[in-house]
Amino acid sequence: MAAAERAGIKLMIGFNRRFDPHFAALKAALDEGAIGALEVLSITSRDPSPPSPAYVASSGGLFRDMAIHDLDMARFLLGEDVVEVFAAASCLVDPAIGAAGDVDTALITLRTASGRLCSISISRRASYGYDQRIEAHGASGMLRAGNVAVTTLERAGAGGFTTAVAQPFFLERYADAYRLELDAFVASVETGAAPRPNGRDGLAALLLAEAAAESLRSGRSVSLRSGRSVSLRLGPPRAG
Repeated sequence: MAAAERAGIKLMIGFNRRFDPHFAALKAALDEGAIGALEVLSITSRDPSPPSPAYVASSGGLFRDMAIHDLDMARFLLGEDVVEVFAAASCLVDPAIGAAGDVDTALITLRTASGRLCSISISRRASYGYDQRIEAHGASGMLRAGNVAVTTLERAGAGGFTTAVAQPFFLERYADAYRLELDAFVASVETGAAPRPNGRDGLAALLLAEAAAESLRSGRSVSLRSGRSVSLRLGPPRAG
């Protein structure tokens, strides 16, 4: 961040999910007050299958590698700074991931200064496809952005209704988000506008990931109130 500032160049972080049309519509509805004051945010993020042990060993761990996107989305939608983080995690999908010192299944709970709550459910495996859902509950209603199916085809018969499967992975699910993200970056360069998400957004998400890793190690919630810092550690978090 400091190097980019000294060089006078724009720095934009690749949190592409902010640009997903479905999640962006949910954000816009929140900002318009469609459900009143936001109270509880629920984020589900599950990959279709686990990565290789070699990838896990160099990935930085579940919280930094995978949950970092969901932590940024939580900040984006909550609209407030997170002051407390608690994480519980296990290795339930692939023993090789545990042998590499990481976890593959986790629940992260966030709390903001005003008391808004967010739960993030993460897994390296979903037998039914790439699972990406968000639900926002507010004082006067609820907003939900569900999975994106391969097609909108729906079939009905004596056995009930069936729909197409969810998009297989991130390249297909977030294809539009990647294009819109690049458009936003190019527009920032051409117009001189400040890009978002920026380096501070990236750092904030990383600090939340570090707090989740620290919570897992200690078994306690981690406070992020003013004056409290979280050390940046190298290597994946270790369960137990």
